[in-house]
Amino acid sequence: MPHEEEHRNVTSGGARAAVFGMSDGLVTNVSLILGFAGAHPAATVVRLAGLAGLVAGAFSMGAGEYLSMAAQRGLFERELSIERRALQETPEGETEELVEIFRRKGLAPELARRLATEVMSDPDLALETHAREEFGVDPRSLGSPWAAAISSFVAFTVGAFLPLLPWLIGGGAAAVAWSIVISAATAAALGATLGRLTSSSMWLGAVRTLGIATLAAGVTYGVGRAVGAG
Repeated sequence: MPHEEEHRNVTSGGARAAVFGMSDGLVTNVSLILGFAGAHPAATVVRLAGLAGLVAGAFSMGAGEYLSMAAQRGLFERELSIERRALQETPEGETEELVEIFRRKGLAPELARRLATEVMSDPDLALETHAREEFGVDPRSLGSPWAAAISSFVAFTVGAFLPLLPWLIGGGAAAVAWSIVISAATAAALGATLGRLTSSSMWLGAVRTLGIATLAAGVTYGVGRAVGAG
């Protein structure tokens, strides 16, 4: 029986946007919240800052991911349109181009020409092969702007909500402590999860993500404490 590996779909843009959104939401909002908390204002001020950071960041991330993916997809579709027209208007030249590509990969000239002729006999396969070889694009996996936008929006919201949760319940030193604990645990868990998904060290991923979050939150807290609410 032929062996087929199982692979996750990583080309839509949704997975990347979700991971980036969760991480960015967590680091951004815990830094914002602790920066305000360091200035010792009323708990309502910190709560408002956290809510504003969550809403503004989520919409900004979602819109940014949508525009980015839409622009990328548009560029890819333009290149595919150019390639599709070339295949229709100059098939002989495109065949020779494919022969040269296969020869550079190490195939014998006769085999390269036979393979190129076979590929060019199927218009869809010809377009896919030329797109892959010439500009590294799979016409069937151009990415989804909406998937990227929604994933980013939801993930940022979740990440930004976690350090804000203690301030929705209380305030003061207890809320600061719980924001730090929740954010640290989430950052470590997110880093470990990334390590597992990418088959790298879970411990390294956890320490790296926790270190980045700690540095960002520590700097903003220090700035807020130095400036003060007055």
